[in-house]
This record gives sequence, structure tokens and C-alpha cells, in this order.
Amino acid sequence: MSVRQVHRALSRSAARQSAPLPTTAARRLPRQPAQARTHATALEPEREPARGLFEDEKAILLATKGSASDAPLRKRWQRAEIQEIYDSPLMELIFRSATVHRQHHDPSKIQLCTLLNIKTGGCTEDCSYCSQSSKHKTGLKATKLLDLEPVLIEARKAKANGSTRFCMGAAWRDLHGRKSGFNRILDMVSEIRGMGMEVCTTLGMLDKDQARRLKEAGLTAYNHNLDTSREYYPEVITTRSYDERLATIENVREAGISVCSGGIIGLGEKKEDRVGLIWEMSRLPEPPESFPVNALVPIEGTPLGGNEQVKIHDMLRTIATARLVLPTSIIRLAAGRITYTEAEQAMCFMAGANAIFTGERMLTTPTSGWDEDGAMLERWGMRGLGSFESQRMQPHAAQPIASATPPVEAVV
Repeated sequence: MSVRQVHRALSRSAARQSAPLPTTAARRLPRQPAQARTHATALEPEREPARGLFEDEKAILLATKGSASDAPLRKRWQRAEIQEIYDSPLMELIFRSATVHRQHHDPSKIQLCTLLNIKTGGCTEDCSYCSQSSKHKTGLKATKLLDLEPVLIEARKAKANGSTRFCMGAAWRDLHGRKSGFNRILDMVSEIRGMGMEVCTTLGMLDKDQARRLKEAGLTAYNHNLDTSREYYPEVITTRSYDERLATIENVREAGISVCSGGIIGLGEKKEDRVGLIWEMSRLPEPPESFPVNALVPIEGTPLGGNEQVKIHDMLRTIATARLVLPTSIIRLAAGRITYTEAEQAMCFMAGANAIFTGERMLTTPTSGWDEDGAMLERWGMRGLGSFESQRMQPHAAQPIASATPPVEAVV
């Protein structure tokens, strides 16, 4: 069956489940032709919901109980189709995305990730949302690249607290002219990979050789966000082009490193730009392993410091639409999660998010801690996702480990 057929039937199924039971007198009323309708009624809504993802009830049952390998994967989406999905009734949209989520992922598992800033501030880029840009007056003090041992201490702490992916970020445009710093980062990657954790870095633009060396060191994922749609991007950043970002993503993919790429909502963009971002992801040679969704945290001193907090319904629509278009990707609820209540976060998990960032900070913005997040997941009957447990990360588990570190149990 085609994905379009699949999509159409889930809407019919959801509509049948949500429609009120007809009275005896009304039960056999003939259906009016579409052109004869002048208004919607309780028995017969004027507008059919946007297309769903399954052809019939039997297909829904098969999808929710079948394996991910049984699932029809969409290779080419039209942007208008994604817009139609995004604009569909919210509760129906979440119902669809939750169904697809269960087809490809264990809905009871959330991956805990920890992100450490290994080099803070002083970046020459002009990203309008970022406190680490040297072009903004945020009061943030620039620091040098951390030494190896403090980073390993943080990684061991993260693992001891349940994080299974450790991410490292450096506020740079790129790695050119940073030979000693890059070598130190390669050591960090090798050592942390030796702990059995997934390792991700975000270091700015990469060329092919740098991506190859990171892969050889044991890097399992590289984060390089597109941030927003191609059309809105120049309103956010002028010092790095959209195509330069796509080139780095291609270099990472060709090196055999998993691609982690997503965006930020709340930049002043329109809903069409959120759809445009997801559409760009669907056009990559293969879907990103991870799709992080950030809610802007307005920071005083940046051009976007006065923006409003992202409403939960906008976050839910973005997550649910991404889940339908990128069914096998891990959707990471990233910056700004702390601004949502526990119940709102649970709705995000239902819509398809299955990873969070936890610990002490997320780069320069606050996040909730391990104890708080662990208690939240326990209240909702959820568990942590292990390193290399997701289908997309399993191939990386067999990579040779360059070195070993002391057992995490020995860390105080």
C-alpha cells in the first residue's frame, strides 16, 4: 500500500472513533453530495481531516504490533503534504504520530543525553539566538578548550546517573587552525567511547578529513542543525550559509557517522518554516539518526532576547509532524524543555519525542537534572533507552573501542 493510502485511512479511523453515535432516526440518513452541503453538522463534518498514515483498521493493528522492518517508509515528501499534516487537528495529529511512533520505537523508553560545553563563548558566527556569539553583548566570558580529564569526569558522572549518550559542544565556526585542540577532542571521543557510551560532538563546520578522523576515533554521531527553513534562515544567521550546513552534514554522512540535525522553533518564523525544516530533513539521502527540537530560550543581549516562549501546541505539532515524516529518527526534546510542565512533556513523548537532555546545563541554558528527570519518567512508567539500543544506532555498537577508562562504578 502507498503511504498516501495509509495516511488517508487513519484519518477515517480517527474520525469514526471520535464521532458521536447517531440517533435511531438519523442513523440511515443518506449522505449528501459534497456540493450540496452548506454547513457542518454533528453527524457529518464538512471538512475531512488531513490524510492519515494507515489504510484501514487492520493495517493500524498490524503496524502497532509489527516490526519496524514491516513499515512502509516514505522516501519523497512534497512540502505541501507535510504542511497538510502539520495543519491537521491537533489531537488527531498526535494520535497518528503516536501510532507511527509505536511502529518504529518502544514508546516506554526515553534516551537520557548529557551535553557538555567543552569550549565556551567567543564564536565568530552571528547566530541571533546564541549567547556564545562574540557579536552579542550577553556578558558570557569566553573560555579555552577544556583539558581531557575534566571532560572524562563529567562523562563518568553522566553515565553513573543514567545518561547513555554524551555530547560535547565547542563554540567555533570550524576546526581550521585548531590542530592541538582537535587532537585533544579526538582523545576525548576515544576515551568516552571506551566507556560504552554513544558519543556526539558539535564543533561547527567539518571537512571530509576531519569527519574521517572523528569516525576513526570512535565518534558515533555529529550534531549540525539546519535551524529553520531555507527561506527564513538568512533572518537568523548571515555568517554561514544553508548550503555550508548541508555540506557538513554530507561530509559526516559519508564518513559513516550518524547525522544529528534539527532546528529551533520560536525564532520568529512562521509555521511554514517549521514545515520547511522538516521537509529539508526528508530530502537528505537518508533521514537523520536524530532530529533535535529546540524551543528558543530567549537570552538577554541577543537579537532574539525579547521573543516569547514557544507555546506547547506549536512544540507538539512540530514533534508530531517530524515523527510522521521521519519515522525511524530519534526525536530529541532539547533546549527549552524546562519551560514546559511535566504533563506537557508527557504529551511530547506521546507525540513521538523519545530522548531528552538532562544533567546540570545544556551548553549555556538551564535544564532539569538527572534526579528530577528520573523521577518524572518513573511516574509515567517509562525507562531509559540504552546506548546503541535504537535500531539506527545498533551498527555503531560493533565498532572497535580505542581505549578504556576506569569502571563507572568506581566514580564517586
